[in-house]
Amino acid sequence: MRCGRLILITTSLVLTTPLAESWADEPASEPTEKITVVGKRSTYNAASTTTATKTDTPLRDVPQSITVVTRDLIEDQDMRSMADVVRYVPGVSMGQGEGHRDAPTLRGNSSTADFFVDGVRDDVQYFRDLYSADRIEILKGPNAMIFGRGGGGGVINRVTKQADWTRRGEATLQVGSFDNRRAAIDVGDGLNEALAVRLTALYENSQSYRDFVEVERYGANPTATLALSDDTRLRLGYEHFGDYRTVDRGVPSQNGRPLRIRESAFFGNPEQSYSDFAADAFRANFEHTLTPNLRLRNHTQFADFDKYYQNVHANSAVNLAGNVALQAYFSGTARRNLFNQTDLIWQTATGPIEHTVLAGVELGRQETDNTRAPNNNAAGVVNIADPTTFVPVAFLSPLQADNRVDLALAAIYVQDQIELSEKLHVIAGARFDVFDLEFDDKRPANADFTRTDELISPRFGVIYKPIEAASLYASYAVSYLPQSGDQFAALDATSAAVDPEEFENLEVGVKWNLTPALSLTAALYRLERANTRAIDPVTNLTVLTGEQRSEGFEMGLSGAITEEWLVMAGLAVQSSEITKSTTAAPAGRKIPLVPDQALSLWNHYRFSPTWAAAIGVTHQSEVFASISNAVTLPAFTRVDAALYYTLNEHLEAQVNLENVLDETYWGTAHNDNNILPGSPLAVRITLTIRQ
Repeated sequence: MRCGRLILITTSLVLTTPLAESWADEPASEPTEKITVVGKRSTYNAASTTTATKTDTPLRDVPQSITVVTRDLIEDQDMRSMADVVRYVPGVSMGQGEGHRDAPTLRGNSSTADFFVDGVRDDVQYFRDLYSADRIEILKGPNAMIFGRGGGGGVINRVTKQADWTRRGEATLQVGSFDNRRAAIDVGDGLNEALAVRLTALYENSQSYRDFVEVERYGANPTATLALSDDTRLRLGYEHFGDYRTVDRGVPSQNGRPLRIRESAFFGNPEQSYSDFAADAFRANFEHTLTPNLRLRNHTQFADFDKYYQNVHANSAVNLAGNVALQAYFSGTARRNLFNQTDLIWQTATGPIEHTVLAGVELGRQETDNTRAPNNNAAGVVNIADPTTFVPVAFLSPLQADNRVDLALAAIYVQDQIELSEKLHVIAGARFDVFDLEFDDKRPANADFTRTDELISPRFGVIYKPIEAASLYASYAVSYLPQSGDQFAALDATSAAVDPEEFENLEVGVKWNLTPALSLTAALYRLERANTRAIDPVTNLTVLTGEQRSEGFEMGLSGAITEEWLVMAGLAVQSSEITKSTTAAPAGRKIPLVPDQALSLWNHYRFSPTWAAAIGVTHQSEVFASISNAVTLPAFTRVDAALYYTLNEHLEAQVNLENVLDETYWGTAHNDNNILPGSPLAVRITLTIRQ
């Protein structure tokens, strides 16, 4: 009941503000006083996207909930990870990922594979950095019509920085609490009228508020754009990225709650807990205007990934004697991805009705080699008085898993964005995918398994625009995932024969540009998932959990209230539970890491040409750590702040404060006994030098 009142009050306040009324009828008036910013001017609002429809479309004309995290917001909040990105995104939370990978939960659906770079799949398990990102787009609900398999709860797409004939030269240096050390550069220019180049790069060598935890990462992403003619562009890019870190799986539980112990306590053996990841990716994007109304686009990506991790971590709750059992294992993945997408975009009309037609083909191949040691569930015991051990633990043999996975895919898709009138738009499309999966299981079965899936993923949406600045929409979409997991890492005689997971989403919403610089979005949705998979809290293996349903309300506000005052706000009220019982979980169990309520608000205010400050608040109600629903992470509220100083157009400094009130909280988990404590008060100082 309180949730309903909160939604009603929040909506009423936004919709009745004089700011909204003025923009609904006429452009907002200019402020009587302006502040001339010496350095760059920030913006938190994005007007359009080419990701959601593969065409350049205003966000208010896309019948889907989308949150765009701009580069300015990334820099102002000093975001360094995908977990930082989703903190202010309603309906999305980030799992612990076993301490070595991004693991978001979008609208109650967890995934490690629904990541994309410039619209092309980036599905290996690792922690992504933001140094080369121009912005991050989070699209919620099934997205198979555009992105293919999976994406049931949503997808996260990184739009990268590209060479564009803009002269730039920027270096960023950062130091902070817990030996935080990081440096990055962004340089580029047009060498002549036909060639532009750009280089983004970073190096980080930092420790953590967690004992014995450290990370060393580096990346370089050179890009070039060639103007082959007035109608033709070729963009080339290569990225080399490496990440070496301590695998930290947090603390165990005690009496159904996270163990209350100092935030820094490491459970297990840090010397035997590490992840080593390397990636090399080549990307080419060709665009040619055939006629003023017809464009051809081709995107090719080849990526090579090499990942190895091992860990010795807590594997039980704390017993009456204060003891915790440990578990040990290692795992390796080598993957090679090759994807090619070709799109034709045709703008035409049938009488007074205008069309933007998309027709495309995607071809791809993935080759993956997986290894994993058996779980050593007798890896030793530690006591909460001294939870860290340096006694070597044996990794058992022979291998529990040793397999090679070959996936060939082919897809065709067609979409029509129809403008029936200025006020009424329709979008309709469908995608046909063929997945051919070959699984060479050397251990434990020493057998070959195959499955072929032919899937049709529809999408339909209606947009009504009562005024130019606002749209009301309703949409329906379906997505599928073949039964071999997000990573296609497990297939046997049983799973080779069962139906794929199915995601069906119904959504209604509103998008309103309250002013040219301030946008409001709100959505109601129901997402049904059949043939569900989840992590068993005891075995840590993937199991079928029948069916689940997620439903809720989301609201977002982003942009500039005045020229000096920027905001990013989100509200999510949601419910996600299992609706069909299995041996793994009965109906009625709550989906883990899905808070009933989540609220966020970031305010950035510029007081003068040289000084600005920001304060942010995030609140999350209690969540369960796993589908067992046996361990609860308490509700928490975290306050962050920042101070910015601009000396001149060449030099800026900022101080970011994380967890200003030094609250003890547990933000996320992987299971009932891998729970990550939040950071205590931390300070980071960043110096940016521009040419």
